[in-house]
Amino acid sequence: MGHVLDLGSRKFWRVAGRVVDLEGDEQWLRAPTSGSPRVTDAWLEAEAAWHGGALSTADPSAGLLPSMSALDGPGFDSGHLRPEIRDFYEHTAAWQMEVWTGWSPLFWPGGELVARLYGRRVEQLALPMRPLDVAHGMDSQVTPIRDRQGAQVAAAWTRTLRSSGRRVFSGAYSARTLPGADRPSVHVAFPLESGNVQVFLKPSVTDDGGLLLESPLGTFGQDGAYVVVRDRRDHAAKVPLHETFHVYVDRSGVLRADHDLCLWKARAVRLHYKLEPAS
Repeated sequence: MGHVLDLGSRKFWRVAGRVVDLEGDEQWLRAPTSGSPRVTDAWLEAEAAWHGGALSTADPSAGLLPSMSALDGPGFDSGHLRPEIRDFYEHTAAWQMEVWTGWSPLFWPGGELVARLYGRRVEQLALPMRPLDVAHGMDSQVTPIRDRQGAQVAAAWTRTLRSSGRRVFSGAYSARTLPGADRPSVHVAFPLESGNVQVFLKPSVTDDGGLLLESPLGTFGQDGAYVVVRDRRDHAAKVPLHETFHVYVDRSGVLRADHDLCLWKARAVRLHYKLEPAS
């Protein structure tokens, strides 16, 4: 049954998307994929091999980005960020998180169906559906992916539910510049069998030194969310998902993040994170 569902979803996105050349004009959409229906850690080794490098598995202070300055450009200066925010992104493995989740009643049935049919089975994009699912928090592991010169080109971030050990998702995080853009975006790729889901997030600094990451609806080639299917002819589709992350320090000096996921302009789910240095 799972094979039929996965095959059907790939056929749908081939019809909904456009043919792309991931080795040519659309190389900005080239990202890791999974070689099996269940997403395991095998994609990390494959991605490191594609870059001609290796994984760094023993770095207790690894970050999603080697430096937030990788995102600097017109309209964004990482020097204006709060130091706590810079430290979280540059040394993510040294932080722990607590999570709260709240679904819109309108979207909860659809979210539960996707979680049951896809997310929990393939162990990817398995968003928690109930507040108690994340009552004990999430564990995370950050694994830098390096090229042959030893430079970090991406970082794999795997998150699991602390209560059950069930994987929520794993993705590759990096800075990547879109065609025609004047500065990089935060790029996140979630491997799936013969494809992936990708999000390009535009960064900005708020007046109080917070970080705002946004993936607007936009048009193909701009920031936003994409589904890519790898086949004899690769296809990609821009999907009507709009995400925002607001990372900030509250009045008590605690680092927090609000994550809104919207379908078109309707909010489907909100997640709130409390981020603290690991003890």
